[in-house]
Order: sequence, then structure tokens, then C-alpha cells
Amino acid sequence: MMGGKDEAKLILSEELYELRRRIIEHHIAAGEKASGRTVESLRVEVSDTGGVLFGRKAFGTLETGRKAGTGPKGFTQIIRQWILDKGIAYEAIPYVRVASDRWTPKYTPEERGLRSLAGAIAGKIRNEGTALFRSGGRDDIYSQEIPKTIDSIRSRVFAIFEEDVKHINLNSNEKDND
Repeated sequence: MMGGKDEAKLILSEELYELRRRIIEHHIAAGEKASGRTVESLRVEVSDTGGVLFGRKAFGTLETGRKAGTGPKGFTQIIRQWILDKGIAYEAIPYVRVASDRWTPKYTPEERGLRSLAGAIAGKIRNEGTALFRSGGRDDIYSQEIPKTIDSIRSRVFAIFEEDVKHINLNSNEKDND
């Protein structure tokens, strides 16, 4: 039989993994999943003193979006990869100039189209923030799930220790009657 502390640790682990599952489910249902790095970054750690659900630095933007301002280093390249990960269509931009012995194009027409779209999106985000940020954000990825998880942990752990206290009281009463 497990002790109260071990049972509480098990409950904490179960609840945090369930929270992780629900967040991933909401993230995917919202159409926000692109590369999968955010999902992969969600990890649970439980110790004798508590438990934590970790996520990558950008995790909070799942609900808030990104405000306007300078982006991280290589922001346009990050957006380029996002376009590819999401499978967003873009048009090739053909060269007007004809390749010759003296000049060869640096990028394919497809890469030019991709880079152009990435630059435009990165510029829009730098100037105005993401569409999610501009629309006021959302609260259906993790914000509603955290209080539910806390309440569930609290009630389940309390029930364990309530049983322990009843057991202590019963044993104490038996000794008093001796």
C-alpha cells in the first residue's frame, strides 16, 4: 500500500500529464500546430516538493499572440520555416532578367516567392503584432484548463489525507478506550 505522500505525488503526476494532453488537444484543434516544437517542449516534472508542466519560452503566445516589436534574431527565417511547416501556399516570383555567363540567379523562383512572403509576414508582425494579438487573444488553450487541474489535484489529494486523518483518529480513539 502506498503512503499519503506517494499517492499525492502519483496524483500530481497523473493530473499534470492529463493537463498536458488537454493543452495539446486544444492547441491542435485551434489549428496552431505548425512544426510540433511547442508540443514536444511540454514536459512534466514531479518531485517530492511539487510538480511543474514546462513549455518552451514562446508557450504563452499560444493564447496571447505576439505584440508588435522587433523579433528574435533570424525572425524572417523563423517565419519562412513556419510557412513551410504550416503548408501555406505561396507564388513563385520569376526573374525578369535572363541568366547568362555573367549572372546566375541566387535563388529559385519558388525560393524568391517564399522569402518574399516570409519577409512580408515578419514585417507585418513587427509593425502590428500577430493576428491573434490584434484580435485580443484567446483563453481556450490552457487558461481554462489550469484551474480545473488545480481543483482536481486539491480534491484528490485532500481525500487521501482526509482518510489518513480518519485512520489516525480511529487509532487514537482505540488507545483511549484501553
